[in-house]
Amino acid sequence: MELPTLKVERLYRQISNVLINCINTGQFSPGEMIPSERDLAKQLGVSRSSIREALIALEITGWVEIRTGNGVFVADPLPSAGQAPSDDEFSLKSLIKARQIYEATMAELAAGNGSDAQRAELRQVTHDLTQLHVNDEKFLREDKRFHLLISEMTGNDVLRDMMEYLWNKRKSSRFVRLESHYADSDFPLALNRDHNDIAQAIIAGDAPRARYCMERHLQHVYDRLFEDDK
Repeated sequence: MELPTLKVERLYRQISNVLINCINTGQFSPGEMIPSERDLAKQLGVSRSSIREALIALEITGWVEIRTGNGVFVADPLPSAGQAPSDDEFSLKSLIKARQIYEATMAELAAGNGSDAQRAELRQVTHDLTQLHVNDEKFLREDKRFHLLISEMTGNDVLRDMMEYLWNKRKSSRFVRLESHYADSDFPLALNRDHNDIAQAIIAGDAPRARYCMERHLQHVYDRLFEDDK
């Protein structure tokens, strides 16, 4: 007797499939506003952040339209029945949490291993970054430069390559869409306060504070994008 292979499905995918089924069975009609994130989370017994991630995936595939500040509406017309979020997509929440764990260690190592030249470069990169106040391509380019330099200051090329791999994950269409809807206009200003704190700790050689500041920074990113269960 051959048994089927069981596959663990990510939570946001499960939620997406439930909502698609609600649309296909007429519980939510084309053009109709669906319940709020808070109501959906309560009904499904999951976090609001998981609901938000599912809605982003559904918008990417054409099932809903997110009108920031006004609600989420069923698409009209609907996409083809077979169009659903890709199986191989990673969780956006998991990406930020993975970066938080990884980059806290990078900051700690950078504070102890960076050279004088690298500390001077970090000071300049931080200055350049804090002059930017719009979450556009220029800001993202300098932001990447900041985080990659910190990984380089560990003195380990593999750790640097791993940092670039994690950073490039944010190019996902779902992450870009998440930022476009939920990153406030003052997003870069808040992040740059964090960047300055991180840089100061690393330049001072204060490894514990560098770790703390990086953890706090990525928690701020997570909270702003997901407003998780408050």
